[in-house]
Amino acid sequence: MDGRTDDEVLDAVGPRLRALRRERGLTLADVAAVTGVSESTLSRLESGQRRATLELLLPLSRTYDVPLDDLVGAPRAGDPRIHLKPVNRFGMTFVPLSRRPGGVHAFKMIIPARKEPAQPTPQTHEGYEWLYVLTGRLRLLVGERDLTLSAGEAAEFDTSLPHWLGSADGRAVELLVLFGLQGVRAHLRTDPRTGRDPE
Repeated sequence: MDGRTDDEVLDAVGPRLRALRRERGLTLADVAAVTGVSESTLSRLESGQRRATLELLLPLSRTYDVPLDDLVGAPRAGDPRIHLKPVNRFGMTFVPLSRRPGGVHAFKMIIPARKEPAQPTPQTHEGYEWLYVLTGRLRLLVGERDLTLSAGEAAEFDTSLPHWLGSADGRAVELLVLFGLQGVRAHLRTDPRTGRDPE
């Protein structure tokens, strides 16, 4: 234990939630739309006028993509390993490879095999995305472009453009994805003369 009382732990949750929301550039309305928790409840929670409950913290933990331990400021046990907890969304599996709040988030993304080709449903949201195909053939729609990427190929794009990812041939695809909010870009540093990573 870190010596804090339960009241002290709970009192620190509100400022931590406010900091996470601001780091991600979200408004109370944005968070309310995703979590189903009202703006007034979120505001009272952040200001300390409402005590945190598991019912409130679970959707916020998912929205901010941080473990519950981080929301309540639980002390680290000293284990540096990342405990991977796959998340299934839109028929795909996302395995988080990083857990630091804010900045760039890393995921392994798995698109399962399908008998029937998926119908593209392009989406837009704030941020910037970099991806690298590990296995399979990826169909990537960005704006007006319809691309097929094979294993070993990478792409980066502004997610404010309509975009969609799927299998190009119905077989499973695995890729590494780096995603940053507010236009945070992930670049490969290359020497323009050689195209190689500088020594």
